[in-house]
Amino acid sequence: MAEKKHRFMESSGDEKVPLLEENKSSLIVRENRDQDQEDFVTSVLVESKKLWHIVGPAIFSRIASFSMNVITQSFAGHIGDLEMASISIANGVIVGFNFGLLLGMASALETLCGQAFGAKRYDMLGIYMQRSWIVLFLCSVLLLPMYVFATPILKLCGQADDIAEQSGVVAMWLIPLHFSFAFQFPLQRFLQSQLKTGVIAWVSLVALIVHIFVSWLFVFKLGYGVIGAAVSLNFSWWVLVFGLLGYTIFGGCPLSWNGFSTQAFSGLWEFLKLSAASGVMLCLENWYYRILVLMTGNLKNAKIAVDALSVCTTINGWEMMIPLSFFAATGVRVANELGAGNGKGAKFATTVSVVQSAIIGIIFCVLIVIFHDKFAVIFTTSPPVIEAVDNLSVLLAFTILLNSVQPVLSGVAVGSGWQAFVAYINIGSYYVIGVPLGVLLGMIFKLGVMGIWAGMIGGTAVQTLILAVIVIRCDWENEVNLLLHQRPARKATIHMEKLACPNEVGRD
Repeated sequence: MAEKKHRFMESSGDEKVPLLEENKSSLIVRENRDQDQEDFVTSVLVESKKLWHIVGPAIFSRIASFSMNVITQSFAGHIGDLEMASISIANGVIVGFNFGLLLGMASALETLCGQAFGAKRYDMLGIYMQRSWIVLFLCSVLLLPMYVFATPILKLCGQADDIAEQSGVVAMWLIPLHFSFAFQFPLQRFLQSQLKTGVIAWVSLVALIVHIFVSWLFVFKLGYGVIGAAVSLNFSWWVLVFGLLGYTIFGGCPLSWNGFSTQAFSGLWEFLKLSAASGVMLCLENWYYRILVLMTGNLKNAKIAVDALSVCTTINGWEMMIPLSFFAATGVRVANELGAGNGKGAKFATTVSVVQSAIIGIIFCVLIVIFHDKFAVIFTTSPPVIEAVDNLSVLLAFTILLNSVQPVLSGVAVGSGWQAFVAYINIGSYYVIGVPLGVLLGMIFKLGVMGIWAGMIGGTAVQTLILAVIVIRCDWENEVNLLLHQRPARKATIHMEKLACPNEVGRD
């Protein structure tokens, strides 16, 4: 530095100007780089604040809702192995099958309400929700035979007679829970798309507290056993429905709720098509690991295998509430940005969400590895089940890591209206690759539940990789143009806006 300074001072006037200009240019470059870094950090913080405004309450509300299922399973597990297996099969397979379809169909609101909110079409949100109620209720009626004939269906799938019969009885008592989904799912997405996530969290907390008390009352105090556990689950989920409905109707959403309207019965076909595409896309994901439980029921010593797998899938499902919250938040953020015509904003929201969800997934993966031989005692005191869970802990850790990314990418698909396209990817990844690979490893090569699970993880990995490539290569500005002119979701939106606001159509 001293030599450079000395040479600069001794230089002639002709040489001094270029050196000054070079120093100024270097300083400007550094300042611009520092400014770009500050702008990037600021952008990340702003987007993270928007994201966590949805993710934070969504994590709490989803964990609270899922915890009600965990509490029910835990109560049943302390009654006996058969009771735990029956509540796991009834709730995880029969209810889970229908849960996946109805949840997927309700996710159409994440596309429509999210894009309408971004475009400031607030009056359409309530109409969309009422359409969703109609479609989901009719679908719930059509799905009732799954509950009525649960025992023969489970026997046909290879379940042991005692498990199938007990699960069939429990399934009949869970019919009220089934119908609560048709109203609760649309309400949650209606509020979520408007960033009214705090009320969802508070209502979920109330429902969780009620569930703990009612479960203790029905199972232990009144001695109703596994039936009491099922009834308590019904009661608590309807607390969720009436809590969210009360907030919506009694002044919580003055811009988006204008009362019940006959417009909800118009444009149902377009709405049904998007709901069906959403339902197929998400239920294929949701059903995937339900099939794992069914396949495990065909193994030797099925009770121990099903109980151990149920513990692992419960832990996975519990942690899965975090990436599912990122799924919901990403869908809302991407839909909002696309609805506002901001393709770059949608891309940036996707990147921030994927990175943060992946970091959280890594943390939980490490925790599972550390406590691999301890977490099963939360659900059971049976030594064989605890040992079986310990053997499955590595697969559980890897599943948690993989699932920290996959739902976020699915959220991008929902926010962008890609549901029909992604449904084909799910069919290929899960049911052409994952399930056959699980059967091959688990039953042909006699690796048991570990082989089945490992094979199905392979299907999830393929689906995640394909979605990642699609998102990375996506032209987001083109997505904005497609939203305005070609996408079915947008066509449905335009059609419905004509019904509600005939004088305002065309300003897009």
